[in-house]
Amino acid sequence: MRKIIFNTVITICTLTNSFSQDMITKKTSEDIKAKVIEVTINEIKYRKFDNLNGPLFTLLKSDVLMIRYENGSKDIFNEVQNSVTANASSNDMSIKGKEDAITNYKGKSSGAGWTAAATILTSPVLGLIPAIACSSTEPSDENLNYKDSELMKNNDYNRAYTKQAHKTKKKKIWTGFGVGSGAWLLLILLL
Repeated sequence: MRKIIFNTVITICTLTNSFSQDMITKKTSEDIKAKVIEVTINEIKYRKFDNLNGPLFTLLKSDVLMIRYENGSKDIFNEVQNSVTANASSNDMSIKGKEDAITNYKGKSSGAGWTAAATILTSPVLGLIPAIACSSTEPSDENLNYKDSELMKNNDYNRAYTKQAHKTKKKKIWTGFGVGSGAWLLLILLL
């Protein structure tokens, strides 16, 4: 009877000890017994379980498959995500898309030049036709001039970037129409 109680106590102590640490499983299948200190967007900071007062170690999140925490919960990192979009909210991505469009999209090939030329050569009334036609269409993908195609895969970022680029395109087209109308009026007054 004493032997059964002794074995039960040993088993319970062993199980408690084996589950009282975090387990980091790397993509190479290596397990690290640890105490996870912090999980950031790109890194996992931990201390080795056998030396909790020792140095702080850091692993790239992209090298880790999973963390099993001492409380039984898990974090699984089965997909490498772009560091910008990993934990970004929908609103953050929309703001970034708008800011990037303001910085990168300059409205080249928007139709503003053709609108101005058509307005000068015909009249402001006829110049409305290309102005309305060009401003009603979004910029084509090859003219968006985005710097990161991975970011464009995020729907919120893509929507905000395209919307801001379309605003910039409209502004350029209607500025071209205004310049063309002013030049047409000046030509009429001079002739």
